[in-house]
Amino acid sequence: MSDRLPKLTTPPLVRDLATLDQALYETVTITRTPTLDTALRRLSAAADHSKLSFAVAAGLALCGGRSRRAAVLGVAAIGVASTTANLVGKRLVRRRRPHRSEDSPFPGRHVPMPESASFPSGHTASAVAFAAAVGPALPVAAVPLGALACAVGYSRVHTGVHYPGDVIAGALLGTGSAALVLALAGHAQR
Repeated sequence: MSDRLPKLTTPPLVRDLATLDQALYETVTITRTPTLDTALRRLSAAADHSKLSFAVAAGLALCGGRSRRAAVLGVAAIGVASTTANLVGKRLVRRRRPHRSEDSPFPGRHVPMPESASFPSGHTASAVAFAAAVGPALPVAAVPLGALACAVGYSRVHTGVHYPGDVIAGALLGTGSAALVLALAGHAQR
């Protein structure tokens, strides 16, 4: 009997997905988009700590009625998504942030590199959670908030702080968080 532990191997599908994730990130990194760079850098920064979503929620809350309920659901979904992403996901996975060398072809598009782990994208999780919770309660807001959430997610890759896989995981987490909040709110109404 051997005292050695079995060697853990990465499944081929996981290796392929990681290779694709890296390739997609690098493609975005080397693509020249000067018109988008400033806008996406500003969007990414504005989404810090869900400031954009909270501003929209405040506006909705001032309208009262269904809009106020939608705002409450959206803020609750942000709470679930942010807590899950930052206190559970990032601590369990501990994926390193993308490497941005000093000779990056477009350093002007970068935002400050967060110190937390990369997986999942908390910005994306919160933005998607907000959009996915508000949308069913206030259908007129679904498409604009969904588009904004997608833009926030892409901005995190474009500005060099996340891999596409981090954003996809954040979107799934945000969707699940919104579903949980909506289910609990529906249950409470019965």
